[in-house]
Amino acid sequence: MAADRPTFRAAVLGSPVAHSLSPRLHNAGYAALGLDDWHYTYAEVAEGELVDFVQGLDETWRGLSLTMPLKEVAFEVATTTSELARRTRSINTLVRRPDGTWYGDNTDVHGIVESVRHVPHGGAAVLIGAGATARSAVAALAELEVRQVRIAARRSEQALALVEVGASMGVAGHAVPLDEWAGSPLPPLVVSTVPVGAGATLVAAAEAVAGRLDAVTLFDVVYANWPSPLAAAVQAAGGQTISGLEMLIHQALRQFEMFTAGHTSERLDIDVLRAAVRDL
Repeated sequence: MAADRPTFRAAVLGSPVAHSLSPRLHNAGYAALGLDDWHYTYAEVAEGELVDFVQGLDETWRGLSLTMPLKEVAFEVATTTSELARRTRSINTLVRRPDGTWYGDNTDVHGIVESVRHVPHGGAAVLIGAGATARSAVAALAELEVRQVRIAARRSEQALALVEVGASMGVAGHAVPLDEWAGSPLPPLVVSTVPVGAGATLVAAAEAVAGRLDAVTLFDVVYANWPSPLAAAVQAAGGQTISGLEMLIHQALRQFEMFTAGHTSERLDIDVLRAAVRDL
């Protein structure tokens, strides 16, 4: 009987995290595939709390999605990790193994790749930001055969470290100050991984070169209160923009498949996830 089946659990962890759309996406997937014994929620977990939180989970837990500030400390939880997670030093996905240990992976890279795969880039791009998501972006650009990247960041030491990460993946990068992201020449693909708070600096640089933005496609990881200030500036100049919602949907689908592996033989249609957030 259905009532005798255990409930399987998954959640997104982070701080802050109450705004996350992941519960909406994953629960829509469970409903679509008839996984009535699955439930996805969220939990506010700070960086110093992750290890104890995970150790306190019982055997019904199957997967954890991680957002800031947990993508690096997650290495203290994972017993095994993917090569991609290690190369980007970023884990956004923890999957419970049959022996009770946790496997760490990075589905952010997949999300970025699928979001911008269709964008012509001519082998060059601008990357704004130098944190954990930016490391995933470098890996995504490498997979898409981008070979030259201008890395614009507020902290030069982080940007230079990201240049080294890119070099290990066959991407030649050079670091510039944040307000010089739109310097000449301006490649056709721009990827922004910074929060909305950096908007004023980015927009000022965009407005200075507005006449050249009509040939640019901006992918901005921000999706709340879309368009972001930078996206609005690019749109006003005639350029194209892609919301971070695309990344969220694609990486969530990959996580969903990893969490539910062995529990269903059906494939979840990505349009189910699109429909779940269509009204946002």
